[in-house]
Amino acid sequence: MGLARKLLVVWITASLLFQNSSNVEGRFHYHKKQTIISSLASSPDASPPDAQGPSSPDTPPSVPYPNDPGNSSTNCVFDVTSFGAVGDGYADDTAAFTAAWKAACAVESGVVLAPADYCFKITPTIFTGPCKPGLVFQVDGVLTPPDGPDSWPEADKRKQLLLFYQLDQMSFTGKGTIEGNGQNWWDLPCKPHRGPNGSTVSGQCESPALIRFCMSSNLVVSGLQIQNSPQFHIKFNDCEGILVEKLSISSPKLSPNTDGIHIENTKGVGIYNSLIANGDDCISIGPGCSDVDIEGVTCGPSHGISIGSLGVQNSRACVSNVTVRNVVIKESDNGLRIKTWQGGTGSVAGVSFENIQMENVMNCMIVDQYYCSAKACLNQTSAVHVGDISFRNIKGTYDVRRPPIHFACSDTVACTNITLSEVELLPEEGELVDDPFCWNAYGNQETLTIPPINCLQEGEPETVVEQSTYTC
Repeated sequence: MGLARKLLVVWITASLLFQNSSNVEGRFHYHKKQTIISSLASSPDASPPDAQGPSSPDTPPSVPYPNDPGNSSTNCVFDVTSFGAVGDGYADDTAAFTAAWKAACAVESGVVLAPADYCFKITPTIFTGPCKPGLVFQVDGVLTPPDGPDSWPEADKRKQLLLFYQLDQMSFTGKGTIEGNGQNWWDLPCKPHRGPNGSTVSGQCESPALIRFCMSSNLVVSGLQIQNSPQFHIKFNDCEGILVEKLSISSPKLSPNTDGIHIENTKGVGIYNSLIANGDDCISIGPGCSDVDIEGVTCGPSHGISIGSLGVQNSRACVSNVTVRNVVIKESDNGLRIKTWQGGTGSVAGVSFENIQMENVMNCMIVDQYYCSAKACLNQTSAVHVGDISFRNIKGTYDVRRPPIHFACSDTVACTNITLSEVELLPEEGELVDDPFCWNAYGNQETLTIPPINCLQEGEPETVVEQSTYTC
């Protein structure tokens, strides 16, 4: 059991044990997983970004789930159709959702229900707290935004469809689908290679995320199908105590910037038993993240599981205590990646990749401290330090267009204490690549690797960068 999962303690057992669960058996299995979210940090008292939504007083947690989500006699289920939602895929149902949210937010164990067999069209909306304890947002039907950039409110084009802000002990769940209608966003001529003859042209380019959680704690996201986002599918910013499980996230392989799950400045995260296929990182871990546990996830096609990018514009970035295990990565441009910009400071430390199956993956194991999205990036002396990284039982096949192992570390801030054990990577097609790449990378091999890696240096570098520049 990883460190992050051990740290996720207290809330779910107390708040998500059902009082009358005969009709909802199987919806959640928190007692079986023994994965419990901690009541760690209360959300900061601040105004939500961009807008003010409904709210109610905050009280301690308790979530008795109703027997029948369609039975309004429980006085805690708020069906959006009872608030005027049409659910035909054409009418704007935003007002009904905000009204149902306001009502559910004001009572203990409130449930906002978007029932099955309806397609609800909503515009960008902020659902804000604090709310009474045990709030559930349950989507059993389909939620969809306006179709394409021309249909979105101008002020919201660079934000997100659903923003959940300043909440504690809230669940976002159901058997339904969050449909992003991303095609017209992906085809904007400003997107890479979307303009004439593979060029790009100026104009509105940033696209919205589909779902974002901000400044919230003790959250559960489970069961949903989330697909075709204009940009990132799910983002967590400045959150603590997150459980994500049994999600299906999908978008086409060539859809740009459609990361599956992105976390940033977020602590105590568990991501389990989910399927993610998309056009960018399967899971991306940004600066300020710690105690992250990922297990039982299948990625692909995608850009793999990435830590970074970190240190952009000479910024300080810290990531620590990340465990990725029992994961399948297939048909992806990258497998396990750590990427940092030159000029940054801080560190990536305490990262464990274990029991990973690769299927026709380029760059199966990559540390890139020369990450750069521009054509001309200048060398800089400072860098985010990468150390205490282990790769154990990494097996499968790779695309021979790139070496399966690539450790490109800073000239002045070497990567240290990289451990390799039971790494066996064979070409999907063609001949074995005999020359994995290393630059200023130090560590040890507990077992011989396939392909052999002779460029990893033993011991420690002769000169170590000043400790204060990368200690987090």
